[in-house]
Amino acid sequence: MNFVEGFLLDAFKIHGGKRLSGTVNISGAKNAAVAIIPASLLSSGVCRIENVPNIKDVNRILDILEKLGSKVNRINEHTIEIDNSNVFSYIADYDIVHSLRASYYLVGSLLGRFKKAVVSMPGGCNFGERPVDQHKKGFELMGAAVTLNHGLFEVNAERLHGASIYLDMVSVGSTINLMIAAVLAEGVTVIENAAKEPHVVDVANFLNSMGADVKGAGTDTIRIKGVSRLNSCTYSLIPDQIEVGTFMIAAAATGGDILIENVIPKHMDAITAKLIEMGVEVIENDESIRVRRNEKLRNINIKTLPYPGFPTDLQPLMVVLLSIAKGTSIVNENVWENRFQYVDELRRLGANITVNGRIAVIQGVDSLAGSPVKSTDLRAGAAMVVAGLVADGVTIVHNTNYIDRGYEYFEAKLNQLGADIQRIDINCAL
Repeated sequence: MNFVEGFLLDAFKIHGGKRLSGTVNISGAKNAAVAIIPASLLSSGVCRIENVPNIKDVNRILDILEKLGSKVNRINEHTIEIDNSNVFSYIADYDIVHSLRASYYLVGSLLGRFKKAVVSMPGGCNFGERPVDQHKKGFELMGAAVTLNHGLFEVNAERLHGASIYLDMVSVGSTINLMIAAVLAEGVTVIENAAKEPHVVDVANFLNSMGADVKGAGTDTIRIKGVSRLNSCTYSLIPDQIEVGTFMIAAAATGGDILIENVIPKHMDAITAKLIEMGVEVIENDESIRVRRNEKLRNINIKTLPYPGFPTDLQPLMVVLLSIAKGTSIVNENVWENRFQYVDELRRLGANITVNGRIAVIQGVDSLAGSPVKSTDLRAGAAMVVAGLVADGVTIVHNTNYIDRGYEYFEAKLNQLGADIQRIDINCAL
């Protein structure tokens, strides 16, 4: 199958009430892919990247690289080779970049290669401000001049040098971006209060596979010793932590029994602990996790936090699960200020949820009922699908383009587990 080039069908029709069971294989990590692919620009050779997810965001970032002069060769559905020997431009295409959250990784990559970059401000899901002040601060400490004009992020440096950078807040985006830019800078860069997410470590490992000298990724302090050049490499992406969590929650929500393969169980500690607290059985193996539920779900409280805390990307899915749990649960969103925008859609299905700022109070109900709903962002879209799996009757989930940004063959994998989902034209959903 070729990489997805468009999505003409834009709704899911779900017949709920099906118990999910069976085995599912997890794709490569979206959040790693959209950083590692731009980071390949630092090499003038060929980078072979394996376990690449076939999703819209990856295809967009590949399109951007091709317009910069990269030659992208799709070896198979999940393996690409990127030849950056003839990259000629440091200006990223606005039409694609402005809709992609991960576009800011192009700044660090182009700055490292050309000592200058012009990139549109990041887009993507709209559930809060995406400040780039920590990126700007870090680049300036490394000797770059940064301007933000008319939605463009412009960076120039006659000489890029190492620096000591303390991030005022834990930020995955700025940690990765500054790490990428520092690889070819002169001297040593130290990033303190760095993010520790698994894909931060994956990016560091990728950079090192090209000949970089990055130490400490996965801890509070990352130390990068600049090198003069980077080489070609072959690298395989880690499995997608959020997709794993999505299927873990889907198993729990439907009272199912799912074996999830291609997993790093350690990455799932926060979600595993909460599911067990709710009465769900979670069995960890070396590279797989089995999740099954036979009893009523118990209410719990959750606070989203940077890794290794409970991930904000799984918060909407967990709220779906809590909406059918016994008793009252409280969810405190500590990462994004507007991440509860999807709650009105869950209420359409019969959920009893009250939101006050960053806190949601969920009173569990006996069942949800099918209804037309829409995706308000990527993870909320996945949450609507899981809610539809649980709900009685038929649920139509609109705006599947959000879901296609980050989940590879989502409905096919769910159908393989016993769900009843089909893509339909919007006109058929009305």
